[in-house]
Amino acid sequence: MEKKLATVLVVRKDERILLGMKKRGFGVGKWNGFGGKPLPGENIEKTAARETQEECAVVVKNIRKMGILDFEFAFKEEWNQQVHFFLAEEFDGDPAETEEMKPAWFSLEEIPYKSMWPDDKYWLPIMLEGKSFSGKFIFGKNNEILSHTIRAAKKIEISSRAKGTTE
Repeated sequence: MEKKLATVLVVRKDERILLGMKKRGFGVGKWNGFGGKPLPGENIEKTAARETQEECAVVVKNIRKMGILDFEFAFKEEWNQQVHFFLAEEFDGDPAETEEMKPAWFSLEEIPYKSMWPDDKYWLPIMLEGKSFSGKFIFGKNNEILSHTIRAAKKIEISSRAKGTTE
């Protein structure tokens, strides 16, 4: 079965990140970045930006691709997907709750890993260090990680933003 393409975008402002509580569908009840599947003919970067705007009402600018992970679900092959991860440090608008997500800011020291997908604790710290990454996760029937590989690559400069910017 062919893997679906999907995106996850994390919004960062200084020493905080914006996550969304998933209110319906895949991953309901978990904190996550924003994202989803591409529309026909849509490139993956546009997907990440569009989904973020749809899910939390912010318009991201200058997004950077940070990683690619393959996810396999041993007991639900239809969930298999390749996810492209992005980071945005520039955006317009104020985060707002939508039908799909309830956004909230978290300090980097208080990221709610226990209420997130179990793979997030592996890739998110790498992203927040400014490094790109790739790998693979295999999940069991209770969404536990059966095996994983992850590789960090070169460091990408994370900007230090000036005070008084849009939040």
